[in-house]
Amino acid sequence: MLTLPQRERRQAWLLLAPMLLMMFLLTAWPLARTLWLSFTDAGLIGDGSAPNWVGSDNFIYALTDPDFRAALWRTLYFTVVSVIIEGFIGVLVALLLNQQFWGRSALRVLVILPWALPTIVNATMWRLNFNPDYGSINALLSQLGLIDTYRSWLGDPSSAINAVMFADIWKNYPLITLLVLAALQTIPEDLFEAARLDGASAFRRFHKITLPAIAAPLAVALILRTIDAFKVFDIIYVMTRGGPLDSTKTVSFFVYQESFSYLRAGSGAAYAILMTLICALLILVYMVMLLRQRRSGSAE
Repeated sequence: MLTLPQRERRQAWLLLAPMLLMMFLLTAWPLARTLWLSFTDAGLIGDGSAPNWVGSDNFIYALTDPDFRAALWRTLYFTVVSVIIEGFIGVLVALLLNQQFWGRSALRVLVILPWALPTIVNATMWRLNFNPDYGSINALLSQLGLIDTYRSWLGDPSSAINAVMFADIWKNYPLITLLVLAALQTIPEDLFEAARLDGASAFRRFHKITLPAIAAPLAVALILRTIDAFKVFDIIYVMTRGGPLDSTKTVSFFVYQESFSYLRAGSGAAYAILMTLICALLILVYMVMLLRQRRSGSAE
């Protein structure tokens, strides 16, 4: 006879079964279809005949394609730099908003505003700000004496990726701020008071009290932002269309062009599978790091 906890677990699984089945079907079918297409020479436009099986040719071509490798390194650069800067700014802003000062509530609303904006609105706004003729960025830098002539930030291959990264950081750092701020407000003030009485410096209080408290939510935020930044597409599509000279062409944009611009569904699916595997690897690395952190924290 089942014990009460076993009955509750079985009932819980029965209640969750329809949702889990639906999630499996919605995830497994598109992934299986994409995987099958990646081994064929399927095109988006054809004569109605079945695509030919080409085996691993699409993957071999993808792994030896210098344009794809360049897009991959460009995407990794975008991901690593933007996530590091977002994490740094997010923690600093969260520490600021955790202090007591006049107007804190209004400032919190202003901090959330960039994250609340739709990506297409954010991208359009920053595309106008970086406009070489009437953009506010050129006007501001010119007034400060930092530049002599107006620059085409999005038209220069050396600055386009950084300009798009700036817009992406401005939009997404509030997510990290919100998660870290929520963790900061769970720390009892008595711990800080006791540390001050013991003569602990501000850095030591941060290292011994604040950092352990925000480590888990910060890791979750960085995981989410890493995955999101690696598959960046919409902000690049609006701001640069992958240009100039492919300087902002990321892996997602590469998959989009291969599939829908060049109408090569088979090779586009292969690129998409490779991108999925890289995202899964990033998730695995972060989860291992988080697990080790929890084990070390419980050991202490």
